[in-house]
Amino acid sequence: MSDYDAIVIGAGNAGLTAAATLQRNGVRTLLVERHNVPGGCATSFRRGRFEFEVALHQLSGVGSPDNPFSLRSGLFADLGILDKLEFVEESELYRAVIPGQLDVELPADWDAAIDAIGASFPGSRDNAARFFELVKKVTFWQMAAMRGMPPDRIDPVLFEQGLRPAKEVLDEYFGDERLKQAIGVYWVYLGQPPSKLPFQDLAIMLFAYLEFKPWHVRGGSQAMSAAILEVFLDAGGEVRFNCAVESILADHGRVHGVRLADGEVITAADVVSNASLPVTYGMLDGLDVPVPIAEDLSSRRVGVSAFIVYIGLNATPAELGFTTSTTFINEDADDNRTFASWRTLEPARALCVSCYDVAPIGFSPPGASHVSLVTLQYADVWDKVAPQDYARTKYSYAQTLLDLCERVTPGVRDAIEEIEVATPLTVMRYLGHPGGAIYGYDQDATEGWLFRDRDSRTHVPGLHVAGSWVGMGGFQPTLESGARAARHILHRTTV
Repeated sequence: MSDYDAIVIGAGNAGLTAAATLQRNGVRTLLVERHNVPGGCATSFRRGRFEFEVALHQLSGVGSPDNPFSLRSGLFADLGILDKLEFVEESELYRAVIPGQLDVELPADWDAAIDAIGASFPGSRDNAARFFELVKKVTFWQMAAMRGMPPDRIDPVLFEQGLRPAKEVLDEYFGDERLKQAIGVYWVYLGQPPSKLPFQDLAIMLFAYLEFKPWHVRGGSQAMSAAILEVFLDAGGEVRFNCAVESILADHGRVHGVRLADGEVITAADVVSNASLPVTYGMLDGLDVPVPIAEDLSSRRVGVSAFIVYIGLNATPAELGFTTSTTFINEDADDNRTFASWRTLEPARALCVSCYDVAPIGFSPPGASHVSLVTLQYADVWDKVAPQDYARTKYSYAQTLLDLCERVTPGVRDAIEEIEVATPLTVMRYLGHPGGAIYGYDQDATEGWLFRDRDSRTHVPGLHVAGSWVGMGGFQPTLESGARAARHILHRTTV
């Protein structure tokens, strides 16, 4: 008899939802995590008077009680954590700024967003309305396809428009480059410029936030991770922190457990890995990586990481000029040049600025604010920095993020009380992901649902994978990925 029915490696978003789903359905599950807290990117940390949100900028998939989406009406309800979480709604999608050229706020509402575009760009309202209708139509059919609708029943608009580069679609509807920047700025959430990003990916993000609003969680994403862990433990699950897995053990072509870093062997009929795919398959002991998997992995490119400046400010958002929870600041409208800069140490050209106290999540003391400045970056640029130059280079580069932020919210520097800086190497060390990749593989067209099996069969009986390396990155997709992996196990054991 095995020690457990299932072992879950990693207590990130997908690992937590996989473990909780299994245990709540009677599968004896052990969750192992090499850090001392659950959550992966869904965590927080303290510096001085401030608690800092690690990675959550806007949570999709929630929706309101009257208009719920898949997290509220599905996963969170199924896990029994709705009453453990307090959701904080953001009234705006974002503020998009090119200093001296563009400054527009888009409300999280279809009609209000169209009105805002029309007011900022006279004569564009009708085109904006037509564009958003296309967003709705493409997203509807994309979701139908992802749920298994046969191709011959899908409206051709999905293939005619959804698979085109987002830039081509934006160019057809709008002439002003500033306007295209304002509407297409979510591309930085996915790490691919509009010239490479399939329109369907931009469309589904706009739809998710316009239809179901952007949300946060009071207490930050750590509160969400803690809630999932609590229901897992309440159901009888076991967790080990500060516990690293060295190997995934296989025999006679089937996984049968894991070996921990201290040499302990723990057996189970199923193993779910929330680690990256390269790390997961690199841990296989007793079985070669199946040829289809090896060929698949060799065809994929490790995605982008992030450079992050966490700031605690002794001033309120209003005093500093923050009017929205999310502000995108771009040097100009040249997205391809911005994308190219992510492989260099030239001054930051684009920022996602999150001010967690415009719609407060409870992390800052009275009269203060907690802000993160994020630019995307590939890790290889930091691999070339000599160890003796690392700290100086890190803080020098952080200054370029502050420089760009100061052009929109002057006075931020003078209000700094606490500051912490993370590079792609920091992300790589913490997550254990190759290249510190925050979205897994590069999120281009080849990584979409049309070309990749979102269920990601491992071709190894007993081994299951979940997380950002399986499908689309981000909080909602990874949370749902873990539950999906768990359901595959439950389905097999009940048929």
